[in-house]
Amino acid sequence: MKKNLQPVDQMVPGANLPAYIQAVSSIPVLSVARERELAEDLFYNNNLHAARELVMSHLRFVAHIARSYSGYGLAEGDLIQEGNVGLMKAVKRYDPEKGVRLVSFAVHWIKAEMHEFILRNWRIVKVATTKAQRKLFFNLRSAKKSLSWLSPEEAQAIADDLGVDVKEVQRMEGRLSSRDMGYDQPVDGDDDNAWQAPQYYLEDRSSDPSLLLESSDWQDNNEMRLHSALGELDERSRDIVSQRWLAEKKATLHELADKYSVSAERIRQLEQAAMKKLRVTIAA
Repeated sequence: MKKNLQPVDQMVPGANLPAYIQAVSSIPVLSVARERELAEDLFYNNNLHAARELVMSHLRFVAHIARSYSGYGLAEGDLIQEGNVGLMKAVKRYDPEKGVRLVSFAVHWIKAEMHEFILRNWRIVKVATTKAQRKLFFNLRSAKKSLSWLSPEEAQAIADDLGVDVKEVQRMEGRLSSRDMGYDQPVDGDDDNAWQAPQYYLEDRSSDPSLLLESSDWQDNNEMRLHSALGELDERSRDIVSQRWLAEKKATLHELADKYSVSAERIRQLEQAAMKKLRVTIAA
């Protein structure tokens, strides 16, 4: 018997996060037999209704994982959104014949999406780019037991545990301990400390005629290349990019999903594909 589940597009962790948490917590947890029945229906028959029920019943699990990453200063709703993407990827790839519960299989996909989001948004300057650095980033934050710097013995112990050079541990610790500095003077700053803002370190060359001309030519050239690249997109992709990036009032994924009668995830995929094509075309 089918359950009356809320439409996925209404289950969005937006401004009212407590309401979302309450909603996903009210969705019944699947029994082992029901989960296998749905997984087999999806795996063998590509039944999207089965996929939807599998995703919906595990949304509470994503929210639970997102709470464990609250120390990075990022919105919990955004982390849940990224984790939900990972959950959908896991459901799509889940093989019920492997003898593993979906929750055990999905946790790796959910965390991978959250990790990627954290590394993209935690700092202006990226702190970890390689796979080894990413592993060190998350493990080092968990391993540090205080706000003080690691002693040589503690750094060596972490290096041995993670199988990396101790210098990598020390470099990553330095990145974690640094902070982004605003370019302008803080709003609540006083005149005595204003000189410390980076904006005062640089020479003002904004009135140099040659630089003004160069900047104008560069902007005109970029605009021309952008318009040319937009012309290479199909009408729907061009509209999505324009509404999401160029319009004064940016459209949401769900507004565009309603407009084109597709899912928000499909709009997200079209947007990513269009942006990738634009970058290639502009760089050519």
